[in-house]
Amino acid sequence: MTIATPVPTDQDQDRPRRISAPVTPGDRLFRAGLTAAGLSVFLIMGLIAFFLLLRGGRALKATGWSFLTEQRWNTDALQFGIAAVLPNGVLIALVALLIAVPVALGTAVFIAEYAPVRVRGVLISLVDLMAAIPSIVYGLWGLFFLQPRITGLSRWASNHLGDRVPFLKVRGGDVNVSYTSSTFIAGVVVSLMIIPIITSLSREVFSQAPQGEREGAYALGSTRWGMVRTVVLPFGRGGVIGAVMLGFGRAMGETIAVALIISPAFVFKGHLLENGANSISALIALRFGESDELSLSALMAAGLVLFALTLLVNLAAGVIINRSRSGAATSD
Repeated sequence: MTIATPVPTDQDQDRPRRISAPVTPGDRLFRAGLTAAGLSVFLIMGLIAFFLLLRGGRALKATGWSFLTEQRWNTDALQFGIAAVLPNGVLIALVALLIAVPVALGTAVFIAEYAPVRVRGVLISLVDLMAAIPSIVYGLWGLFFLQPRITGLSRWASNHLGDRVPFLKVRGGDVNVSYTSSTFIAGVVVSLMIIPIITSLSREVFSQAPQGEREGAYALGSTRWGMVRTVVLPFGRGGVIGAVMLGFGRAMGETIAVALIISPAFVFKGHLLENGANSISALIALRFGESDELSLSALMAAGLVLFALTLLVNLAAGVIINRSRSGAATSD
């Protein structure tokens, strides 16, 4: 008696086979190393936050929520806060981004798509060299070279645009010192420091655009700019957002260059061209050496706020990047 062998059906043939590979000790070690490296980032960030909270706890207990609403900085009278310092630092970073983003993206597109091959390597090296220049060099250049030459532009903008754009009006009168050490000048100097970062990251993303889609755009009669606009820029959207957020974090945390340029002010003015500005990082650098125990605790509390703000910006950037992955618009 013979037993008939079942004939495989189409459903059985279409069922995918499960492929399993044996896990070797090397694989386990490699996976454990990657897991430890990833967890160490969270551990280090947690330790930094704990240290700042521990050292700044005394100042936070002494002032409470007024630390976020007080504009003065008088630790002897227990009247200190970052209500003026934090917005001024954000304004410096926004001015830097307003200048740096168009320049950096234009440079990245030119290097990736338009520059001749022989020139491309030289331009990449120059951009990387700009990123390697110490911040104190930028600060000294801005203080002694840029500031005396840019006050004329600030005066012209205040006189001709100040009535229409209130935040460009200088209220100190047409005196040369009224236009120095301003938020605008500090933002210009900081913009030069973040341009190489945004340029390098954006150029790297643009160069990864699929070659097939580039050729497809040309086959449909597109010009080079049309190909860049419809293929390269949509593909690199997520990477550009990440580069801009990284530049914003660098601008928020810049210390020496801002400290050299600004004239510290503990009142939020909102007038970009007017003398007097501040930031949390510059405040810490300028006040650290002369601080007593309470003042040092206040500086640590200010650093904790800056740390939390930077973390929130990075988290927001991660959400935006996940929703606009590079190449998502060109994958259909």
